[in-house]
Order: sequence, then C-alpha cells, then structure tokens
Amino acid sequence: MSIRVDISSETERGNSPQELGFGSVFSDHLFIQKYDENIGWHDAQIKPFHDLTLHPAASVLHYGQEIFEGLKAYRRSDGGINLFRPDQNIARFNSSADLMAMPRVDEQLHLEAIKQLVLSDQQWVPSQSGASLYVRPAMIATTPQLSVTAASSYMHFIIASPVGPYFSKGFNPVSVYVSDVVRRAVKGGVGAAKTGGNYAASLLMGKQAANKGYSQVLWLDAIEGRYVEEVGAMNICFVRKDGTITTPLLSSSILSGITRDSILQLAPTMGYSVKQERLDIETVLNDIETGEITEVFGCGTAAVISPVGQLGYKGRNYVVNNYESGPVAQHVFNELTAIQYGEAEDRFSWVYAVS
Repeated sequence: MSIRVDISSETERGNSPQELGFGSVFSDHLFIQKYDENIGWHDAQIKPFHDLTLHPAASVLHYGQEIFEGLKAYRRSDGGINLFRPDQNIARFNSSADLMAMPRVDEQLHLEAIKQLVLSDQQWVPSQSGASLYVRPAMIATTPQLSVTAASSYMHFIIASPVGPYFSKGFNPVSVYVSDVVRRAVKGGVGAAKTGGNYAASLLMGKQAANKGYSQVLWLDAIEGRYVEEVGAMNICFVRKDGTITTPLLSSSILSGITRDSILQLAPTMGYSVKQERLDIETVLNDIETGEITEVFGCGTAAVISPVGQLGYKGRNYVVNNYESGPVAQHVFNELTAIQYGEAEDRFSWVYAVS
C-alpha cells in the first residue's frame, strides 16, 4: 500500500517558532489511515492538519482502546534531518497494539509515513540548540459501540510538534516525590503498553506531588509497594560511586524505554558498567544517604536525561549530589544527543537520515 500525499493546495500555517514549549504547537500536515476488520488498513494519506471527527459512541471514548508513541526528528548542523531509532518505536507501537487487542500496522509503511511527514513539514524542524520535532504516532478505536469488546475499526494517525527542552529549567535537577500509596500499573496488566490509561492513572498523584513542590513522581511496584519502577513518564537510572549505572529490571508493568535501551548499550563504550536489577526503595534511599549512590536521573525520548536532585519519601527528603547535576548524567546526555544530532559517530547504526 502506498501513501497519497496531499499538500498541493495547502496554505501553510507557519513554521517552527523561535520560542518553543512542549507539544502545544503543531506542524502543517498529518498522516492518517483507517482500518476495517473486513478489508484491513487502507486509505493511507498525508493531508493538511485538521481536527478528527468521531462518533460519540466510538470505543476509544468509552473504553480507552488507544495507543501512542513518541520520537524525534533532529536538525543536523548541515541542515539535514535525523530520526533516532524509529524502528524501535514502531516495534513498540505494535507490541502495545497486541496488549490492547488492536491491529498491528505495517512497519515499513509506518516508517515511510514518518519520513514523508517530516519531509513535508521539514520547515518545522527547529535549528535551535536542544530543540527538535516531536513526532507522535497514535491509534484509536473508532467503532461506534457501547459493548465492552475490542473494536472492529481503527484510525492510525501521526502528528508532529516542534519542541524545546521538556523541562523549562533545562538540564537542572528536579525534585521527585516517591508515591508510597498510589500505584501506576500492575504486573500482568498493560503497564508495558504505551496507552493512555497508564498515564491517566498518574495524573492525580502528579497533581498532588506538584502541590507539595515536586516536579515528578517515582512509582513503586503495585504488589509490594517496595520496588522502584518508573519516574513520571520515564525510566530511571542510579549511578553508584564506582561508576555503575543501574536501572530497574523490566517487567510487564514497566515500559521498555528506547532511551533506556540506548544508554544500556552506549554507556559500556564510555567506560561505565551497567546493571539491570530489582531495586528496593529503602535500599536506594540508604545508598543515597551513605554516598553509595552518587547520581539519579530519569531517561526518555522527551527529556532524554533528567537529573534528580532529591527524592521525597514519607515526609523526608533525600538529597542527591548536593542537588547538582552529576558528571555521569551530563556525559551520557552529551554523547547520546551528539549521536542524535549527527555530531558524533553512529557506532550502533541508530540514526536514519531523512534528508
């Protein structure tokens, strides 16, 4: 199936603004295709950006059958554009589809749709330092039904938004509240899927943490309330004084982060050991106090690396590295972003040049 591109009659809405936030301004076009169980995926198009029309009984509105992804297009110094590991995002998109009883998409067509959309809106890929074009693929259930069953029709679309740093304060430590009561996801559920319900479950605690002066929430496992899982919408890493970078072992309640995986592959080439293991929150906090853990940082597509300055747990704050960004987080951030922007050798064949 080919993609029909409709941009000839479009009056451009603009291009990448100088002042960038995160995900509030959108580029000129979108990709969209539809699915019907009788004919499969069809009518793949890149069209002028527009609102979507849904039946009030569409399954997505009542039972949350939807998935999404997030990746970035980076402006190189020579003016070209890079994508970073889009194949991994596409594979995870289909993995999420499996968990949510939704149809898979053709991976090659999905990649071509991303490339074509970025090319169509290349003037929206910002050139400012640390900025990028955030690409958001999504799939929603469109069948008009109120019965609690998987839908028979779906819409797959991709939109794009020029973004600056995810955190307005840039590469500075954030304060994190450890949720000791509320849980985000449970093993055996859909915690490993990139689906809206997982994020909806985090909003109340996120709001309460913000009211307490914290920027993010650290989630513990839902069974014992003891083991570290994710921080906000990111994976989390701990740096020990010997330089080892440790991250929680993946489970069915933890999203398999592409930035996380990239760090696990990249860090050993930079002189750091890496470990994946179950991390008890009490042990982690004790190791912060004794200096065994010297840095903590979140990692994900949106923020790349987000240093953590303190963890608040049961009424007490545990300060990390004097509330300063650590050298390991900064080193990993510099190396990873240099690959993304085409400023360093791509030893892992992670980069896809768009233009």
